[in-house]
Amino acid sequence: MSEGSIGSSRDGAGDQSVRDATGRTHDEWFAMLDDAGAAEWRHAEIAAWLSGDQGVDAWWSQHVTVAYEQARGIRDPGQRQDGRFEASVSRTVALDPVAALEALADVVTAETGVEALARNTGARHPTARFHLDGGEFVLAASSPRGEGRSSISLTWGRMPDGSRVAEIKATLREWLARVG
Repeated sequence: MSEGSIGSSRDGAGDQSVRDATGRTHDEWFAMLDDAGAAEWRHAEIAAWLSGDQGVDAWWSQHVTVAYEQARGIRDPGQRQDGRFEASVSRTVALDPVAALEALADVVTAETGVEALARNTGARHPTARFHLDGGEFVLAASSPRGEGRSSISLTWGRMPDGSRVAEIKATLREWLARVG
């Protein structure tokens, strides 16, 4: 996958990981879903069938559902259930979670000219939310990884279509690279 391309949900977890967690590969689940008529179901129905009827963990049922929807052309990569699009990136830095979030939020403010609407630095996973023109937003987040390290992430959401997802992901990666 190239630097500016958008990966599918399936790219995020290989068949061995899916098999280890669910007992089946993507293709095996897709065949079962096809046989059950899931291509005509809503997202929530597919996820409920996987978690309820098939006993798949809730997180993995969401993963398999999104991968199935993408594989069957029901949903594009980066597309949310409501039809809008988002782009997310993450990396690990050698900072504690609050310092990492503060540094990340400063980069977002510098690049967008928008101050965070809210900064939640008291939480175990600190966040800052930035509201942009047109209803879009950027969410900055940080999670502890131990030994003074944190995973930092940026999500740009509520894009009306997928035309900018690859460009936005590249921009968000550049912003992450400026932290730590």
